[in-house]
Amino acid sequence: MSHRQARQGVASLLLAFALIFVTAAAFQTAAAATYRQGSSGEAVTTIQTKLKRWGYYDGSVDGVYGSQTVAAVKLFQQKNNLTADGVCGPATLRALGMMSEADAASGQTGSGDLALLAKVISAEARGEPYNGQVAVGAVILNRVAHPSFPNTIAGVVYEPGAFSCMDDGQIDQPVADSAYQAAQDALNGVDPTGGAIYYFNPDTATSSWIWSRPLLTIIGSHRFCS
Repeated sequence: MSHRQARQGVASLLLAFALIFVTAAAFQTAAAATYRQGSSGEAVTTIQTKLKRWGYYDGSVDGVYGSQTVAAVKLFQQKNNLTADGVCGPATLRALGMMSEADAASGQTGSGDLALLAKVISAEARGEPYNGQVAVGAVILNRVAHPSFPNTIAGVVYEPGAFSCMDDGQIDQPVADSAYQAAQDALNGVDPTGGAIYYFNPDTATSSWIWSRPLLTIIGSHRFCS
């Protein structure tokens, strides 16, 4: 064997080892972003807490991914049109309002809908009780589903004159942490308003028309109407 052939052989061997290392690292990254039966730790506790709050899980919040957690995750996945395999991978974690490690590494901070909804909730319901924050998100989603409004969250939010925060600059203020959770709750179907498509603050409302809307409920300083 010539010296040139020997060098080529060594180079090929080093390349093979490098490919093995990169593949293993990629597998570890993917695995780290996934939680399944047998997993444990803080992330599992967060998963259980969220599922319990939303009514999918009635077991102990113990940070151990057991059969009850698997069943709860499957129910959540079915509700959100995800593959119902009981495994919390990147798509399920995003639906839960949690960033996977893969998302964090790529710089993702959540879906555009979630981020926009959270911005409006924070701007429109800053200082309101948590239930009132979820209620504002629910109104936006109720409008999306209503034939009289645009059929996307962005369409509803950016409809001229729909939300005062779009005109007074409040939409650009820092977003409260609770608004992200409220947005996710609303996206998951929580609706404290009972189907409202309007809300207003009676202390600041200047439209006589809004007072004519049938009242459904009052939460905090807002009246929610149909």
